[in-house]
Formats: sequence, structure tokens, C-alpha cells
Amino acid sequence: MRRKKVMRAAVAALLMLGGLSAAGTLPAAAQSAGEAPASKSLLTAMQHDFGLTESQAEARLKAERTATDLDPKARATAGAAYGGSWFDAKSNRLTVAVTDDASASIRQKLRDTGVTVRTVEHSARELNAAKARVDRLKAPKSVTSWHVDPSAGSVVIDVVRSKAADNDVQRFLASARQAGPVTVNKVAESASTLAAGTVGGDPYYTGNVRCSIGFSVYGGFVTAGHCGQPSAAVYGWDRSYVGNFQGSSFPDNDYAWVNVGSGWWTVPVVLGWGTTSDQLVRGSNVAPPGTSICRSGSTSHWHCGSVLALNETVNYSQGAVHQLTKTSVCAEPGDSGGSFISGDQAQGVTSGGWGNCSSGGETWFQPINEILNRYGLTLHTA
Repeated sequence: MRRKKVMRAAVAALLMLGGLSAAGTLPAAAQSAGEAPASKSLLTAMQHDFGLTESQAEARLKAERTATDLDPKARATAGAAYGGSWFDAKSNRLTVAVTDDASASIRQKLRDTGVTVRTVEHSARELNAAKARVDRLKAPKSVTSWHVDPSAGSVVIDVVRSKAADNDVQRFLASARQAGPVTVNKVAESASTLAAGTVGGDPYYTGNVRCSIGFSVYGGFVTAGHCGQPSAAVYGWDRSYVGNFQGSSFPDNDYAWVNVGSGWWTVPVVLGWGTTSDQLVRGSNVAPPGTSICRSGSTSHWHCGSVLALNETVNYSQGAVHQLTKTSVCAEPGDSGGSFISGDQAQGVTSGGWGNCSSGGETWFQPINEILNRYGLTLHTA
């Protein structure tokens, strides 16, 4: 009985995270996307969440794997002229932006790989420098987040719609426009983290906070930093002792890792919560903007959407967190720390968001490879 209980706890801990299937072996060298065919339940989930037929879902998954593999190669080919890249779900192709400095030969090399090439005014380096200048500004609470959008050729700043005309918001935007090209986007709510008070469920507990386990690493698991401080004790779904926070950072970052012992162990699995089959984790290649992504958490379970932006700064009430990835996936309190996965590739752990899974919203995650590199961890993969 104890063995069965511990096995469920270990698997649940891993599974609490999320999505399709994910992971990566080494922090510095993620495995390439797996070529295993998509499961029937995964295709069913994509049909439901994206309104696709089965054949369209299969085609999209194949195209996204191709785009994910091409993205770093395209970046290297474009060099200093690189303006950013994103996956176009309508054409099922990767779009690569380049400045006027890109030679005809560079453009042709990019096209030969099968990507769409678009000319833009600003390079990715210029846009990232503009965002870094915005990062140094003190943002009011009604400014939710900001990120580089290569398709818009600017730094996109999200502000709460009802507060957009406030003086402090307008002063911030005036200073931001001096930093570089800026586009203002109005949203319904401010961002917040997604920890929750203690309730029944399947994840882990620390103090009176419930969060969700991210991905297994050798020796433990990764999760959100706002869920616990270093040395804090962690208890599993059954309230048995699991381990302690070995490292944690929040704000500025939002990541942490917990050691696993006392009869618990790690497995390279993500829980599908009955919506899709439980998924094996096989790598951690970064999914470009526009690709589909799914999340698993202990409150709202399994939900899918798209990657909206990389390297976004999110202005939580506790302070700004940098280098997050923005998605159209919903989440709710208690989902913090849970996994984001694209295909069979781990993407990151849930940080925060706005909205809920009834009315919709947006959610951010801390990229997995940054966490692995920060703590010298190795992702547990199948």
C-alpha cells in the first residue's frame, strides 16, 4: 500500500505540471524534438482547443516541430540583421524578420530552409536594447508587462484599460517612448501570481500555500520561486514530507527547485488530468511565438493555447519579473509552478497571469532552460 501511495505521489508531483510532453536532458544542450507520433488524446485536445480537424492538428504539430528546429539555425544565418521570428499558424511556417542590412544571399539561404522572410525596420538587438531601457524604469501597478514583438517592430507595453489615462501611466509611457519604438496594448486586468491557500488536491504544500510541481530534475523538481523560500519544507499531495526548497528567486526571477527524498522519486512525466494521456518528457527546445503550448496545474488541470511573446517583463505587485514567456493559456490560483509543454518539449513553470479558465486570460511562465542553468540541474527525460 505504501509503495502504491508513494508511486502515485511521485507521478502526481511530476504530472502536476502540464501539457503535451516536454523536457530537456542538459541545461546547455536540449534534445531535439521527438519524432514519436502524437497520441490520439493529444490530437483530440488540439482539435477541441484550436478548432482543428485531426489532420489539421497532425499537420500543425509537424510544422511546429520543424519551426522549433529551424529557429536557432535561422537566427544564426541572419546574424546582425536578425529581427526576430515567430510561427504563423495560418501558413504553418516559421517567419523570420530581417533588416535592410540582410544581403540577398542571406535572404535566399533563409528561404531555402523553408521559412518566410519579412523585412523590418529594427533588428532584434535594437529592440532588445530598447526593452532593457524600459526595464530600468519604475512602472506603476497599472502597467502590467512589456515585451519585444518582432512582428510589430516595437516594444509592446500592456496597461490596464481602465487606468490607461492615469497620470502615472502616461508618465511611464512617455519615458518608455524615449527608450525606443513602443506600442501600447490595453488589457482587462493586472497580472498576479497564482499561489493559493491550502485546499484539497493533488500538488504540493508549503506552509499555508498550495502550488503545482513543475518538471522533474535529477534529485528533485523545479517550480515557481514565489511558492517558497530556501529551506522551507515541502509536503506532497498526501501531506507526507517530500523535501525542502534548495534554491528560490522572486521577484526579478520566478523559479525554485526542491529536493526529493523520504520515499519519493522523480519520473519524466506530465499529468494530462484525463483530458489527454499522461505525457513523457523528452527535451526542452524553445517553442517560438505562435506555436501551440499546453499547461497542467493542480487547480485548473490541462489547458492549451499559443505562445504570444518571449522575454517579457511582468510587473507584479511584489516587483518586476524578467524574461518570462507570455501565453494565451488560462490558469487559476494553485496552478503556480506547474508545467508548460509544447509537443514533447518542456518549456517552463507557471508564474502568474490574469483572468481564469471560465472567462479566459493570459499566463506567463519562467523558461525551463534558465532554471536548469541557474542551479546546474539536469532535466529528467524519457
